Amino acid sequence: MSKEIHFNGFEMNTVSHINHGLWVHPDNRRHEYTDIEYWTETAQLLERGLFDAIFLADVVGTYDVYRGSRGPAVERGLQVPNNDPYLLVPAMAAVTRNLGFAVTFSTTYEPPFGNARRLSTLDHLTKGRVAWNVVTGYLPDAARNFGLPAHIKHDDRYDIAEEYLDVSYKLWEGSWDDGAVVRDRERRVYTETDGVHEIGHAGRFFTVDGPHLSEPSLQRTPVIYQAGSSERGKDFAARHAEAVFVSSRTVQRVAADVRDLRERAEAAGRGRDAVKALASLNIVLGETEAEVARKVEEVVRLRDVEGHLVHFGGSSGIDVASLETDEYLQYVGRDHAQSMEAEFATGAGRKRAHELIDALADPRNDEFFIAGTPEQVADRIEEIVDATDVDGFNIVQFLSPGTFTDVVELLVPELQKRGRYRTAYSESERTLRERLFPGNGPLLPATHPGAAYRGAFRREEITV
Repeated sequence: MSKEIHFNGFEMNTVSHINHGLWVHPDNRRHEYTDIEYWTETAQLLERGLFDAIFLADVVGTYDVYRGSRGPAVERGLQVPNNDPYLLVPAMAAVTRNLGFAVTFSTTYEPPFGNARRLSTLDHLTKGRVAWNVVTGYLPDAARNFGLPAHIKHDDRYDIAEEYLDVSYKLWEGSWDDGAVVRDRERRVYTETDGVHEIGHAGRFFTVDGPHLSEPSLQRTPVIYQAGSSERGKDFAARHAEAVFVSSRTVQRVAADVRDLRERAEAAGRGRDAVKALASLNIVLGETEAEVARKVEEVVRLRDVEGHLVHFGGSSGIDVASLETDEYLQYVGRDHAQSMEAEFATGAGRKRAHELIDALADPRNDEFFIAGTPEQVADRIEEIVDATDVDGFNIVQFLSPGTFTDVVELLVPELQKRGRYRTAYSESERTLRERLFPGNGPLLPATHPGAAYRGAFRREEITV
């Protein structure tokens, strides 16, 4: 039986997210990112297209590697200005019933206690439709923004993340018992006090007494998304993630990454199907080939190549402007996103400076760029899914909301005809976790490490 394909709408609370330069297109509404209507209308559009979720990226620093300055990023609106993703969710949840919300938050800069309460609040308000995209951050000035003396080393950030997740699971899964909230009007008791527990966490990075301030939400722990593709990132994903954003940009590499992810999840005792693998997809759709050609020409003509070099510099730590034209990119394990550094500085994908510039100059150089009629795009998507075993895609926009509108109105019906896309949201799948893993319920499965904290702090189970 053919695999059903999952879609997320990939977004960010900023003017230029991924496809830089396109904000100048007259049909692009990206400059409206500060308007609440932009977000509520986008959420309603994605729900009409039966998407799983809107996936909100985030950074808490600026891209300042290229030419040794943040000036080019600021000038181009490249992920700066940039607003908080969490605050968008209640507005979008109020105008939708089924769409999920994956929000990005870094484990490196703020303690876990407040983040756990915010995510529980969102899970309550959305009735269980929230995911947390766990990142460790890669921009050096983010550390300085939060009072740290220096950028924390790549692997050290993952050490922090491991303990951060451990604390979060204790708060979400173990601090409040099932049935602690009784709402007994006769006795005037809202919560049985012996059902609420301190967690008493004292670790290397965090000390958290508890209890968690929020009563349990439908999912307790939000769905865990993750996007790290370094060796540490892959190990982290195998232990914790329920959906992984695979970042490689060739079909061959994505296939290898997905296979590796499933093997690591199995080795971690969670099973090969415990994680949904997602790749990002750039789509240009038209009802005729002439319309497609016109749209592609606009995308290529308006592309901001220097903006893409700014983004690459911040992600990889490599300043292409400092290299000679024929100089190869060198992998030295910079403390940015090491998977991005390795993608273009090692192996068969290693590039000279001019080769990288040429590759970034034209979106058609990306194997995950698809342009065509609905039938042509659906054909290619099926080929990619069958070749890589990905479960779905984060759909990247060229125009907002034009790209999403074309996907909803043109591509989704074609995939539905082929039996590769849902035709309705299931009424039995109340939460985002149930939508991703039908039949497994709203809570973390028993094989997930967070589930080990259920009941862990009940007084009768504490031994002296």
